[in-house]
Amino acid sequence: MLTALSIRDVVLIERLDLTFGPGLTVLTGETGAGKSILLDSLGLALGARSESGLVRPAAEQASVTACFAPSAYPMVAAVLEEHGLTGEDEIVLRRIVTRDGRSRAFVNDHPVGVGLLRRIGALLVEVQGQHEQMSLADPASHAGLLDAFGVAASLRSAVAKAWLVWRDALSALDKARDAIAAAERDEDWLRHAVDELATLAPRLGEEETLATERQRLQQNERRAEAIAAALAELTPKDRRNSGPASSLRSAARSLQRLAPSGQTGAADNPAGPAMAALERAEEALAEAETLLTRLIADADVDPRLLEQSEERLFALRAAGRKHGVGVPDLPGLLDTLAARLAALETGSAEIAALEQAASDARDGYMAAATALSGARTDAAAKLQKAVTRELPPLRLDKARFFASAGVLPEAGWGANGMDQVRFLIATNPGQDPGPLARVASGGELSRLMLAMKVVLSAGSAVPTLVFDEVDSGIGGATAAAVGDRLARVAEDVQVLVVTHSPQVAARGAAHLRVAKAASRDRTATTVDCLTRDARREEIARMLAGETISDAARAAADDLLRGQKPPQGLLV
Repeated sequence: MLTALSIRDVVLIERLDLTFGPGLTVLTGETGAGKSILLDSLGLALGARSESGLVRPAAEQASVTACFAPSAYPMVAAVLEEHGLTGEDEIVLRRIVTRDGRSRAFVNDHPVGVGLLRRIGALLVEVQGQHEQMSLADPASHAGLLDAFGVAASLRSAVAKAWLVWRDALSALDKARDAIAAAERDEDWLRHAVDELATLAPRLGEEETLATERQRLQQNERRAEAIAAALAELTPKDRRNSGPASSLRSAARSLQRLAPSGQTGAADNPAGPAMAALERAEEALAEAETLLTRLIADADVDPRLLEQSEERLFALRAAGRKHGVGVPDLPGLLDTLAARLAALETGSAEIAALEQAASDARDGYMAAATALSGARTDAAAKLQKAVTRELPPLRLDKARFFASAGVLPEAGWGANGMDQVRFLIATNPGQDPGPLARVASGGELSRLMLAMKVVLSAGSAVPTLVFDEVDSGIGGATAAAVGDRLARVAEDVQVLVVTHSPQVAARGAAHLRVAKAASRDRTATTVDCLTRDARREEIARMLAGETISDAARAAADDLLRGQKPPQGLLV
């Protein structure tokens, strides 16, 4: 329900704050006073197209804020939750339009696109007017309206569930058929690929294991080669190269000649320290040779094992490249190809089972949809009678309204059933019934919409309805009938109506008067919430014109007699 509307710098409105209550609120005023500006402002907050001409002269931007009480309508809550806009005490729609025509939109103070603002606005307010594209005139809305009027929700839910089961069964059948067809086309290749992969027998994690083992064996081989090279230097096989041990011994023998004649001890030899060092070097060299020999004996070097690891690793990687997958995916690929190949042998039985499942699902959908169709047919007959009863008082006594639910071809079936729900009208005798928007004139269509809203208001998809001059071109008893029906609709949803009819204005639970005030060189639109006495004067003006007579006031009293006092609106 709309609770407040704040307008800043829109055309002739500089600053305006309105609050609204439930029931029927009427807006009156002389032609040109600015009632359309109020509706345009509300439309702006609901996502209507903006333009720079809406900005009041001398202002840089215009803004409109519409506040709504938290809605119990599930579609509104779902959209807000979908976009993370929930958790507020109220729903606030705001629109700002700058002098250059650009606009910004907000929902609960979160910036949003205008498209989302329009989507949420359409779920909160519906505008009915001679020049609006009314939802009731849209054939796509008729099934939902008929269901809300008199079809059990359980029937619709059963159809939606049966539809999903049927769709899933058909999808599984199509996939199985496609898989078998593909397998048949590729049978030779499949058999070759499965044989090749089965021979290769890839295992999960094998590539990583082989790569690690290959790296270890390569490191061991390089280590063994280094040790062997060192040993070769210590013990050369080339006889022309005596090696370091022989060189040390030769050096020691040469130094022994320096000993005094007849003495061989190192202590008496001036080169004794050098000889001792050579002896130690020879011992260290022998120890190094022993250690290196032991290391090379302990080295884990197996050229054949390295070759086998590399061959296995390269074969796995080549198979992966061939099939366009990573090595870790080869086991899964083998399983998939083997399953496709096996499907050729078991495919007939599988297809037969899936075909039976799809047939059973279709039967289930047909049963649920047929039950829904029967309920819709009954509801259409009741709706047709109910709307027809509302037409004569609205000066549509020659009009005939038709509601039908016919079964569509199977291509048109869906989660909403298999029916085409249509609302048609013939406004003159002998005229063939046709779509609402094409057959009825503007005034007729507005009154027809009102008649339907009276019947459908309990199941209304939106909490607030706005009627723009639904009483245009009528008066007297017809206008009184319009007012009565607007009041009846307002028992279920909030209704705002712009009217020039005193009979309609008198039925309002709240009454707003729109006027233009001129001061100096500036004109501004004002809105006043009328007390009962002020309402009497306004309705008398609507009856009599500029000169209000006592008779007009008496007639206004007659219209107001028995009406509820205006509810508290703040301006």
